[in-house]
Amino acid sequence: MTELLTIILLGIVEGVTEFLPVSSTGHLILAGALLGFQGEGSGTFEIVIQLGAILAVIVLYWKRFWAVAVGLLGREGDAILFTRNILLAFLPSAVIGVFVYKGVKALLTSPSVGPLVVSIALIVGGIAILVIEKLVKEPEAHEVEAMTWKTALGIGIVQCLAMIPGVSRSGATIMGALSLGVDRKTAAEFSFFLAVPTMIAASGYDLLKSHASLGESGWLAIALGFVVSFVVAMLVIRWFMTIVTRHGFAPFAWYRIAIGGAALIWLLSI
Repeated sequence: MTELLTIILLGIVEGVTEFLPVSSTGHLILAGALLGFQGEGSGTFEIVIQLGAILAVIVLYWKRFWAVAVGLLGREGDAILFTRNILLAFLPSAVIGVFVYKGVKALLTSPSVGPLVVSIALIVGGIAILVIEKLVKEPEAHEVEAMTWKTALGIGIVQCLAMIPGVSRSGATIMGALSLGVDRKTAAEFSFFLAVPTMIAASGYDLLKSHASLGESGWLAIALGFVVSFVVAMLVIRWFMTIVTRHGFAPFAWYRIAIGGAALIWLLSI
């Protein structure tokens, strides 16, 4: 398979999975192993093309972000609470990420350990979603602005679990929010909004560390993957909200268990 087609396929995988609770990074690692796209540069590619999907959030929710920006200038209470909650949830991963960066990058680029960790994490995460869906209490917060600072910080702490490839950043934040009394729609939207500073910081930090080794071909691959993931994510986000509203998160849990089990069988057989 040509490298160009491989990059396009990986961009599609990223765009489809970034905001679903199924782990985009885990899918990129498994797809990379299947397509032979592995090595030092693959880790940076898998992290940075997520910015394309993040741009889709900014475009789709630009009115919300604009209203918050204007509200902050006018010192409006809702805008301040929205910003406070996003920043508090972002803080734990920003701090912890600096210390675990090397270990996470090693997992992302390991052709043997990385896919195995992802497979197990997909299965365990799927089971966790099913359990949380059953045990979740009646929601108390129906808007991002209505969340307490403790809830926002708690979600941020849970998000740190997603540093393990295969756990899923969106899955961790959404399940953390549900467990802390946030309704499904708000939990999903908060995960979208939180992705903006989280992935900008993660991608920026990785580029700062790895940009010298990318070369022209590496930058072109990232640019193409970025564009493809942006276009696909624009289509997926609205579909995801429809599924969540009607069916909850159980369909994604069963998918995780199925794909994780299939990947585990494949890895153990080669």
